[in-house]
Amino acid sequence: MSDHFRNRLMFAVALVLAAIYLFPLYWMYITALKTGSAMFATPPKFWPSEPQWSIYSYVWESRNMGRYLWNSLVIAIGAVSLIAVLGVGCAYVLARYRNIWVDIGLFLILMLQVLPASLMITPIFVGFSQVGLLDTPRFAVILAIAAKSMPFFVVLVRATFMNVPMELEEAALVDGNSRIGAFFNIVLPLARNGILVSAILIFMQAFGEFVYSKSMIQAVELQPASVGLNTFMGPNTNEWNNIMAYATIYVTPILAAFVLLQRRIVSGLTSGALK
Repeated sequence: MSDHFRNRLMFAVALVLAAIYLFPLYWMYITALKTGSAMFATPPKFWPSEPQWSIYSYVWESRNMGRYLWNSLVIAIGAVSLIAVLGVGCAYVLARYRNIWVDIGLFLILMLQVLPASLMITPIFVGFSQVGLLDTPRFAVILAIAAKSMPFFVVLVRATFMNVPMELEEAALVDGNSRIGAFFNIVLPLARNGILVSAILIFMQAFGEFVYSKSMIQAVELQPASVGLNTFMGPNTNEWNNIMAYATIYVTPILAAFVLLQRRIVSGLTSGALK
């Protein structure tokens, strides 16, 4: 098999896999434009004959989506800021002072990621209620997200710091910098790409968080967009076209950011893979 044929075959397989992966997104977008009867037509149509473009403005105004998106933004930025402030220093220390016990501890902490939020919410809710954190529910959600996502952030940023040669720090120390000065002037600028990518991944996760927000935030005016989507679900009916329109408005900014930053995300994730 020639290299040319193999490359064309791999490209064809990649196109098929991409089409399978992207089809649910395509179906979400076109379902939002369909009428109630067109959604359940047999056979299904892959493009509506009469697109309902006005549904986006209707959903935005009727559900006050601006408020929901603002709350999602506040929670996501708060979680990312808290994780970045605490996690960068932790990752740096774990990268520079390495031994077998650090690796074992990281592995055990990282195993917490396999626990679903639905399992963690009960003890977190009870603990937050006892210390009064539920009086500020958005802050409580930010703390819960930070506790859940911190190990993931630390592991990614640690790999980035491990890729920065220690000789650069030693040279900075010889030149008169303190350990803190070497960190801020030498190490941090070189690791900013990996830190930024890790922060972007945490932001995407926090922006779509549902379980903690649904359980801790009872006031409608403080709920994020993920909880707002749930308001379309009724005991007797589901407004599927409105749900899809809401979801389209909700996920499109995240998809656009991911597409624009995909090269940096990939390079940041692999920055610590090779020496």
